[in-house]
Amino acid sequence: MKKAISIAIKAVISLVLMFIVFWFSLPAINFKSGDFWSYIILCAVIVLVVNFGHIILNFLKGLKDNGHTTGIKDGLREFKSLSKPIIAIVIGIGLSIVMTLVFNIIGSQFFNSASYRDLITITDSDFSADVAEINMTQIPVVDYDTAEALGKRKLGEMSDLVSQFEIADDYTQINYKNRPTRVTPMLYGDPIKWFNNQSEGIPGYIMVDMTTQEATLVRLEKGIKYSRSEYFIRNLDRYLRFKYPTAIFDNITFEIDDNGTPYWVASVIDYKIGFWSGKDIGGAVLLNAVTGECEYYDIDKVPTWVDQVYDASLVIDQLTYNGKYRSGFWNSIFGQKGVLQPTDGYNYLAIDDDVWLYTGMTSVVSDESNVGFVLVNLRTKETRYYAVPGAEEYSAMSSAEEQVQHLGYYSTFPILLNIGNRPTYFMSLKGDAGLVKMYAFVDVQQYQVVGTGSTVKEARKNYLAKLSAEGESITDTNTDANQFTATIKDISSAVVDGNTVYYIILDDNRIYTAQIGVSDILPFLAVGDRVGVNVSGEKITEIGFFVDDEETGPGAIVPDDTISETDNEKPTDKTFDGEGASSTAE
Repeated sequence: MKKAISIAIKAVISLVLMFIVFWFSLPAINFKSGDFWSYIILCAVIVLVVNFGHIILNFLKGLKDNGHTTGIKDGLREFKSLSKPIIAIVIGIGLSIVMTLVFNIIGSQFFNSASYRDLITITDSDFSADVAEINMTQIPVVDYDTAEALGKRKLGEMSDLVSQFEIADDYTQINYKNRPTRVTPMLYGDPIKWFNNQSEGIPGYIMVDMTTQEATLVRLEKGIKYSRSEYFIRNLDRYLRFKYPTAIFDNITFEIDDNGTPYWVASVIDYKIGFWSGKDIGGAVLLNAVTGECEYYDIDKVPTWVDQVYDASLVIDQLTYNGKYRSGFWNSIFGQKGVLQPTDGYNYLAIDDDVWLYTGMTSVVSDESNVGFVLVNLRTKETRYYAVPGAEEYSAMSSAEEQVQHLGYYSTFPILLNIGNRPTYFMSLKGDAGLVKMYAFVDVQQYQVVGTGSTVKEARKNYLAKLSAEGESITDTNTDANQFTATIKDISSAVVDGNTVYYIILDDNRIYTAQIGVSDILPFLAVGDRVGVNVSGEKITEIGFFVDDEETGPGAIVPDDTISETDNEKPTDKTFDGEGASSTAE
């Protein structure tokens, strides 16, 4: 009876320790998961230590007592009586390690170079046809670091929240209502603040418009209950693991649907090569961050509002395999004929309400030049290749920085655009505080041709002028349909999150919003005024009066610093050229 009780106690202790390890490590209960095998080995070690650790201790004690014969004999005798279960556990651990090595060899690139190459399918495509559709108002000028700075500043303005919550470092890039946007949730500041607020949940998330640099705190009617800052079953990773115990999760991103409802998108791994090699994505679990409702979708059934199912690092790995093994494994080492690799960096583009990863492709034997570039849809993994040779991205970044070296600005990693039917790098130029100060366009084929400006429009104009000076024939394909003249039918203002916002109804009877920083003339506008506007969705990014005089020319917008009493007279309805308008607010 005493022996049975001892065995039962040890069994309970072992199970408790194994559960604690599982609670914190959360491995998928799946033989294709390397974490699961590590967990099995660790459990075996726990069983050995709890059940047979005293044997080792007795043996060591005997050695410590100057080789005490009785202690050593007792230890050896007890070891011999339990040798079979101990040996079985040790053999099991050894076999697990051996199987791990075997599975890695079976799925190695040496034996499966063609399979690794085919993890991603690349289709040759036409640059002008695909990239020309990007509107100037959809160019993302805010990178991760800038979004983070804007988000922190926005939270700092909210006195009721800043003492209780922090901002997560997600800042996922999505396309929200055809706008390139970065979103990130808030987090509980510490365990005490979690205890005080967890019943209501996290009150909202930060949304940063990547074209206007406008950060918005979105408050929710019901708080976010499932996040990584929870401590028990509502912890994001733990909740997903207990809901889907066999799923092998990869990247988990924060996104919002078309109604602004926050979701977690958890990509589920599907190994394509061998037993657990050739990592790919087979589907995704969508978890409502407020209600906890979740559903699994196969990769071809994922809702279109989702933007990032494939993690950028996974895509870059697969592009590397595709470029490396185009002519087999040995060619990737000897000769390297036709071997390509992605450049050291990537960025994102918003196309057709999806987020596409952009990166250049360069030869492994070339220097500072690209042979082309790829766009990869991060929801479907559709991959397009464009054979556009030219300077690699870091050469273009250096060229842009040289134009503003007196200001000390530095460049973000560029994206590729079609400007005047020419492949062109676009990048933001940032100051020491990490905020965007200027913009630059750099010609891919002649990277010494650089156009800079304090607005995207000004930089583009300077770029086209420099191309013309170089004797290049330019086709200006930019038809800014979002720039027009209109009469104000109604206007009012309100304070939203501490900022003055103007609500303006124009001729088309749509309600547009304009932040106070868009233009100094906003407080002077009245019903009946004829104005020229630039709009992005339902947001006004530029606005100005119309005048007829010799200085500004017919129909030009009067700059903010030249507004006078006579300028507010009803102007003649002329065409709107937008020159001289105030720049978009930071």
